[in-house]
Amino acid sequence: MSVPVTGRASADAGESAWHAAWLPPAAFRELGSRGVLVHGDGLLVDTVLDEVSRACARYGGRVWHGPPWQVDAELVLALREAGPVPNAVAEAARLGATPAVNGTGGGALGDEGYLLARVNGVTVVLADAPAGLLYGMFHVVRLGAAAFDDDLPPRRHRPALDRRMLDHWDNVAVHPVSGQVERGYAGGSLFWRDGAARREPARLRDYARLLAACGVNAISVNNVNVHDTEALLLTDRLGDVAEIAEVLRPYGIRVHLAVTFAAPVVLGGLPTADPLDERVRAWWAAATRRVYQRIPDFGGYLVKADSEGRPGPFAYGRDHADGANLLAEALAPHGGVVRWRAFVYDHRQDWRDRSTDRARAAHDHFAPLDGRFADNVILQVKFGPIDFQAREPVSPVLAAMPATRLAVEVQATQEYTGQQRHVCYLGPWWSEVLRFRPWGAAGDTIADVAAGRAGAGGGLVAVSNVGDDPFWTGHPLAQANLYAFGRLAWDPLLDPGAILDEWIDLTWLPVTKGDPAPVRRTMHAIMDDSWRTYERYTAPLGVGFMVRPGHHYGPDVDGYEYTPWGTYHFADRDGVGVDRTRATGTGFTDQYPPPWSEVYESRERCPDELLLFFHHVPYRHVLHSGRTVIQHIYDTHFAGVEEVAAMRERWRLVAGAVDPAVHDRVAERLDEQFRSAVEWRDQINTYFFRKSGVPDAHGRRIH
Repeated sequence: MSVPVTGRASADAGESAWHAAWLPPAAFRELGSRGVLVHGDGLLVDTVLDEVSRACARYGGRVWHGPPWQVDAELVLALREAGPVPNAVAEAARLGATPAVNGTGGGALGDEGYLLARVNGVTVVLADAPAGLLYGMFHVVRLGAAAFDDDLPPRRHRPALDRRMLDHWDNVAVHPVSGQVERGYAGGSLFWRDGAARREPARLRDYARLLAACGVNAISVNNVNVHDTEALLLTDRLGDVAEIAEVLRPYGIRVHLAVTFAAPVVLGGLPTADPLDERVRAWWAAATRRVYQRIPDFGGYLVKADSEGRPGPFAYGRDHADGANLLAEALAPHGGVVRWRAFVYDHRQDWRDRSTDRARAAHDHFAPLDGRFADNVILQVKFGPIDFQAREPVSPVLAAMPATRLAVEVQATQEYTGQQRHVCYLGPWWSEVLRFRPWGAAGDTIADVAAGRAGAGGGLVAVSNVGDDPFWTGHPLAQANLYAFGRLAWDPLLDPGAILDEWIDLTWLPVTKGDPAPVRRTMHAIMDDSWRTYERYTAPLGVGFMVRPGHHYGPDVDGYEYTPWGTYHFADRDGVGVDRTRATGTGFTDQYPPPWSEVYESRERCPDELLLFFHHVPYRHVLHSGRTVIQHIYDTHFAGVEEVAAMRERWRLVAGAVDPAVHDRVAERLDEQFRSAVEWRDQINTYFFRKSGVPDAHGRRIH
C-alpha cells in the first residue's frame, strides 16, 4: 500500500514516500529559529552544520561557521579542541561552560560525550570529538524549547555503553523460506532487493539520521544466516557494502558484516575451514585486509556458527574459542572486533528426553571457555536462555563469564511479540532486563555487564525491526521500540515511560492537529502496558512459545510440543511447566549465582511470572497473587482481550488529530490485534480447560 506521509528524502526535499518518524521538520523548530554558531571541523561536524543549516533555512534562524564571527548567537556548538571562538559572546559562553566539564571525570567527555549548559543567555554544547557534537545537537532537538531555558542546569552526557548496534537479518537474494528479510515485518530490505544492492542513498541517509538521533552507532547489513549470495559480500560484492558505509559514515554509523565460518571453503576454494590450519588463517588475514582497504572504519564480523545448521569449528574438532579467535586475529591489526553469537543448542533433540534442556545449552557451551577468547572477541548473548520470548529469565551466561567481553542481544523485530501487527512497547521489558542484578541487590546489573570494565564491554544489540515500509517498522507505533533501544543503549537507567514521552514529543506532537494533550494521553494509555497486555493473552507464566511453527504468528499450544526444537511446556492432565530444578529436573537453576539459583529452585520463592519456566506444577497450585495457576490462565486471557478492545476504542477517538494515513494503518493493526488476541484467549483457555477439567471460577464461556 502506498501512502503519502510527511518525511524528508534529501537535503532539498521537504516530503517523501516515507514517514519522518522522530525527526519531522517541526521537531527542529526551536533550533532552527535561532542564531547558531558551529565551531570545529570534521566529517561529523559537517553533518551538524548541514542539519542546522537546513533547520535555520526552514524556520528563519541563522547559522555561522566562519567569518564574520561577531554575530548574535543563541546556540553554540563547539569542539573544545578547535580553540577559542572568535566571537566575544560565544567565547564567554564557551569559557563559562568549561568548568562544568572540568569539574568531574578529569575533564574528558570522550569520543561521543558532550556538555550541555546555559551561560549568560546562550546555550552551549561542548564536545571533545565530532561524534559528541552530533549527539549534542540531536539532544538540543530532543529538548526543544527547554534547551533554551535560562535555568537549564549544566550536564555532562556520555553513553553508558560504547557499542550500540542493530543487526539486520536482511538477505541480498530473496530466500525461499525467510524471504528478503528473515523475521522481518516491515516490508523489504533497505539495503538489498532481489539479489542486488538497492542504491537508494536518500532513504539510507534518513535512516542514519534516525539512528544517530537515538544513539545507535553500528549496524550489520546482512543476515546472520549467511547464504551463498550473502557470502560474496566479503569478497566479490564488497563494493556494495562500501557504498552503504559511505552513506552511513557522516552520522557516525560503523558497518559490520555477517560472514559464514565456511568462507575459506565456499569463497577461497580451500579444502578446510579448520581454525588452526595456517592456510585458513592466511586466507582470513588477506580477506580482512581487503575489507579495510575499501572500508577503513569497518566495525568487524558477526558470526553464527554451529547453530541451527550453520557451519562452525565443531566440524574440525575445535571449540567456539578456537573459531572466534581465528577471526579476531585477522581483525586485530585493523581495530575490528568479531561478534560471536552464543545462540548454540541442539535443534534435533528428542522430545521424549526430559534431561536435555535447550535453556542450558549456551551456558554449557560457553561458560567453560571463559578467559580463552581474544580481547577483540565479543560474545553476543541473547538476553534470555531460550529465544526472545515475551517473558523468560535473564540468561545465566551473562553472569558466568567475567573474563569475556559480553554483549546483550534483544529483538526489536517482534518475532514472538506480535510481529508488528500488535502494539507491544518493549522498552519496559528491556529496562527490566538491563536493571536485573544476577548477584543480588548489591551486585552489578546486566547493563554493567554490557558496559564492561572501563567501557570495554560488548554493549547492547538489537535485531532490527526496520524495512522499506513507508512507516519504517510496519506498525507506526513499533517505531517506539527502535527509538527506545537506542536510548536505553545510551543510558540503561532511563525510565521507559520517559523515553516514550520523548518519542511522542518528537514524532507526534509537532504534527498533531489541535490540542496535543489527548494524543499524548492516548499514546500512553495504549502503549505503556502493552507488553504486559501481550503477555496476558499469550503463553502464561513464562512457559513461552505456544506459537504456530515456522512463522511463529498466532497460537498453537502444542505446535512445538513434539518437535526436535526443545521448546516444550509438558502440559498434561495434572499440571504444566518445565522442571528445571537441580533437585528433580534439568539442573538449569544451578547455572545462576546466588541468590537467584535458590530463588528459582523454590516453587514458593520463584516469581509468578517465571513459575512455569522453572517448575512443573499442578493446575491448582496457588500463586503469590492468591489465584491458582489455572484461574490465572483464564483471568489473564480474558483481561488481555478486554485491554486490546480498549486500545481500539482509544485510538478511534483521536481520528482527525493525527495524519489520516497513520491513523488508518494503526487502526488496521489494532483490528488484527483484537482478532488475534481473541484467538489466543480461546485456544489457550480451551486447551487448559480440557486438560485440567477445572472450570472458570467466574463462569465465563470457554469452548
